[in-house]
Amino acid sequence: MQLGKNQRNMLTAVGFLSPNIIGFMLFTAIPVVQSLIISLYDWPTFGERKFIGLQNYIDLFTKDPLFPKVMGNTSIYVFCYVALNIVLALAMALWLTNIQRGEKLYRSVFFLPQVTPIVATGMIWKWLFLPKYGIINNFLGIFGVPDINWLGTTGTAMSAIIIMSVWQGFGYNMIIFIAGLYAIPESQIEAARIDGAGKWQVFIKIKFPLISPSIFFAIVMTVISSFQVFDQTMIMTAGGPANATNTLVLYLYNNAFTYLKMGYAAAMAWVLFAIIMIFTLLQMRLQKDFVTYE
Repeated sequence: MQLGKNQRNMLTAVGFLSPNIIGFMLFTAIPVVQSLIISLYDWPTFGERKFIGLQNYIDLFTKDPLFPKVMGNTSIYVFCYVALNIVLALAMALWLTNIQRGEKLYRSVFFLPQVTPIVATGMIWKWLFLPKYGIINNFLGIFGVPDINWLGTTGTAMSAIIIMSVWQGFGYNMIIFIAGLYAIPESQIEAARIDGAGKWQVFIKIKFPLISPSIFFAIVMTVISSFQVFDQTMIMTAGGPANATNTLVLYLYNNAFTYLKMGYAAAMAWVLFAIIMIFTLLQMRLQKDFVTYE
C-alpha cells in the first residue's frame, strides 16, 4: 500500500521525534509517576514495602520536628538569594552597558563562575571562609574585625552560603539583562534625554519597563532554582551547624540515601514540587500588573 504525502511526513516526524519521546518517557515521565507511587508507601531501600496512603505527607507536616526548620532555612535562602541575585545582576548589567572599554572582558569574568563546577567552587569558598587562615577573615582583620567562624556558627553559616551562591549565580541573569538593555531602541532613550530626563528618570521611565519581561523571566527561573539549592549546603556545611543550613533538598537527600526512607523522601519531593508550582503560578498571575510587553 502506497502512503500519501501527509502520512509520509507524519512518519518522518515521528522518526525524528522518537529519540526525544523515548528519552522523555524513560528518564522523566516514568520516574515522576514512580516517585508519586513510592510516596504512598513505607518504602525502605532494603526490606518490605508497605502501602500507607498519605501517611508520609501527614507525618511530614505533623510529626517531623525538623521539617519546619528546614522550610524556614529554605525560605530565608530563597528570599535573600533571589533579591541579591536580581539586584546585583541588574546593577552590573546597567554598568556594563554604559562603560566605554572592557565590557566583553568584564562580562566574561562575571559569567565565569556560572560555568565553573559547583563542587570546586564550594570547596574554594569553604577555604575562603576558614576562621583563622581564610582570606575573608584576613581581609576583615585589616579593619580590626575579629575572626568569624563563618561556617561553624548558626548566625553566619546561611549568610556565607548565600554570599557564595550569589557570586556563583548572578552572571546568568546579568547576561539576560544585558540582552534586554541592548534590545531597547536607542531612539526612545535619546528622545527622553532631549526632553530633559536624567539617567535615573531614563532608567525608571524607559529602561525598566522595557526590560521588565527579562526581569520577570529571571525572577521566575531564579526562584525555581533557589528552592532546589543542594550543592552549596552539601559541600560547605552538610546542613550544619545544628541544621542551620539544612535545606529542603538536602533534607530530602538525607532521608533517601542516609536514612534510607525512600517513600518519605518521595513525599518530600512532591511537596517541593507543589511549593515551586504555587510560587510559579503566583508569579505568572502577577506578571500582567508588573510586566510591560509593548
